[in-house]
Amino acid sequence: MKIALMDSGIGLLAATAAVRRLRPDADLVLSLDPDGMPWGPRTPQDLTRRALAVAEAAAAHGPDALIIGCNTATVHALSTLRDHLEPALPVIGTVPAIKPAAAGGGPFAIWATPATTGSPYQRNLIDEFADGVPVTEVPCHGLAEAVEHADEAAITAAVAAAAALTPEDVTTVVLGCTHYELVAERIRAAVQRPGFPPLVLHGSAGAVAAQALRRLGEPATRRSAADGGLTVLLSGREGALPAAALAYEEGRLLQAVTPAH
Repeated sequence: MKIALMDSGIGLLAATAAVRRLRPDADLVLSLDPDGMPWGPRTPQDLTRRALAVAEAAAAHGPDALIIGCNTATVHALSTLRDHLEPALPVIGTVPAIKPAAAGGGPFAIWATPATTGSPYQRNLIDEFADGVPVTEVPCHGLAEAVEHADEAAITAAVAAAAALTPEDVTTVVLGCTHYELVAERIRAAVQRPGFPPLVLHGSAGAVAAQALRRLGEPATRRSAADGGLTVLLSGREGALPAAALAYEEGRLLQAVTPAH
């Protein structure tokens, strides 16, 4: 099995690690876009163009499925990528885990990039899945960029700023950007209130990885040695994981993996 994942940067690491843990035998192709990142400030048309190029670079390596490891790219480019690549190559997008968060019934917050916060896309998800449940949309200024560069001081400052915007009665936080999953425990520590029940965090990586395997009709777990290979594409060129990836457990999990077949 070969599974490709794409993003402008290292936000795809969370989903990559989830795939690796579910299917350690799978070859992985990571397609990043250092020449075009960040994608967030781009127009939807430009972002879609970049995303399609990154997806086609991954598709050239013959994967069985392609995961868009980026919320923003999913919003703007999912339909275009599916038009170009399916049915030959299943394409799985990343959607914020608003539905399971709302199912908990308590007030929750959605941490997302400023561009996504308040967007029609996110508001539609809230209206569809969280009717009647108190929801606070929290814009996380600079957090994705800080995580991308493994800038410890900037991560600390951005997490603290977003925590200050999160109501004290919140019991659950939805991590609405894939980068945030790489610093989930730092977010938990910043938001957890003394005397309150343990904070629940909802990311998307595990669900996205499981969905990719479902689309392929494959089991979600398999006992085997971690013998799957790894190919990294940097704006279409074969290369290595960005150095910042190794600052995170998810990146270090991939560090010793050999090239994919």
